[in-house]
This record gives sequence, C-alpha cells and structure tokens, in this order.
Amino acid sequence: MKTILSEKLPRILKNKKRLEERLNIKITNRGKEVSIEGKPENEYLAEKVIDAINFGFSLKTSMLIKEEDNIFEIINIKDYTKRKDLERIRARIIGTKGKTLKTLNELTKCHFELKDNHIGIIGDPEYIENAQNAIILIIKGSKQSNVYNFLEKHQIKDIVDLGLKG
Repeated sequence: MKTILSEKLPRILKNKKRLEERLNIKITNRGKEVSIEGKPENEYLAEKVIDAINFGFSLKTSMLIKEEDNIFEIINIKDYTKRKDLERIRARIIGTKGKTLKTLNELTKCHFELKDNHIGIIGDPEYIENAQNAIILIIKGSKQSNVYNFLEKHQIKDIVDLGLKG
C-alpha cells in the first residue's frame, strides 16, 4: 500500500472509479492523503499517474503512462540556471500564446506542463531525452529556432514493430 499527499484531491476523487478500473487498484483517501492498494506493479504505475495528475496534467494525458508505457519526468528550472528572473525563463518556455510549448510538443511527441519552477514531461522513453534537452537548451538561453533545428536534426525514427514483443 502506498500513500501520496495530493493537492489535486477533487480531480482524483472525481475520476476515482475510472482510475481504479484502468489501473487495477483501490483508492482510499483521508484528508489530502491518497492511499493506493493493489499489486506492486499496479501501485507503482498508479503512483506515477497520480503524481502526473497532481502536477497538473489532465487525466487523459496522465493515463498515457499506463496505456502506452510512457514515462513521467520533472525538470527543475533552477538546476540549469543561476538567473533570478525565472518568470522570464518560464515565459520563454511557454512562448507567445503558448506557441513554443506547442511546437516542442509536435517535434518531441511529448506532453509538457509547467508548475512553479518545474516542467513536467510525459512521453515515450525514446522521445523524453530530446524533450529534456530542448527544455534545458531554452532554460540556458538558446534561441527557440535553434532548439527547433536541433530537434529536427535529432528526430527519432519510428520503430518498426516486427511483432516480436510478447
């Protein structure tokens, strides 16, 4: 049994039935504490999904962690810059009317979410590294166009499934 402190408790409780069915777990809560009960591997996935929901991702995006073997990573902006004007860095990541995030989303095939000085990324393990590198380059001050060029040059080729996976 795992216990997680949740800031987005209403969102979790609203989707409790769906989460329990899809993740094969039982969810109980006391105050802001959410308890997950089930098989260890299901508990682990459920913890990641709930962490993603707490971070601010939608339920649909968070469920990709289980349904498509995606992973959830968090980057702390402060780890990659000594600058104090973090609002400006966050603004560069989001871009005018969210254009930078949208372009990063398309080029990396990952989902992004900002919360305080952290950036959450949900995506396929193959694509996550490029997504992290792109965000880090922007945090360090690279021009967005240079980051897009970097991503286009380092596109991951789609893996052809030969049906060998069990």
